[in-house]
Amino acid sequence: MADLTHFNETGEAHMVDVGAKDATHRIAVAEGTITMQAGTLALIMEGGHKKGDVLGIARVAGIMAAKKTAELIPLCHPLAISHIDIGLEPRSGESAVYCRAQVETVGPTGVEMEALNAVQVTLLTIYDMCKAVDRGMSIETVRLLEKSGGKSGDWVRDT
Repeated sequence: MADLTHFNETGEAHMVDVGAKDATHRIAVAEGTITMQAGTLALIMEGGHKKGDVLGIARVAGIMAAKKTAELIPLCHPLAISHIDIGLEPRSGESAVYCRAQVETVGPTGVEMEALNAVQVTLLTIYDMCKAVDRGMSIETVRLLEKSGGKSGDWVRDT
């Protein structure tokens, strides 16, 4: 197993030096789901929520979250993100909304944390907007699906 890169030789936390790394095109894709009561999903889909377009607002929140990841995760590098795509898919059979975030950059370090943060905040925004009618919603299976670019190459989750 590789060493943890966010600790120096004396065990102190530090930001990894990426100054000498090549800038490459990097992509990360993450996913997650929020489950809810069937009535809550129906309210979202009918557009009848008094707070407005739940999925549209959640999508914007996820985009903002990806851009602010370095402000929230202490050892993340601030990145120039070149593209963010937040896909939201209501799943009536599961009473859930599935979220998939893809984040891209050209730089010396990856965007895995940005993709994961985008999914989390997107789903948290759905929770926040709907908690008045359904406090039992559950955010589940937030995980990295794939990443590409950089020295370590490509990685894809086994299905």
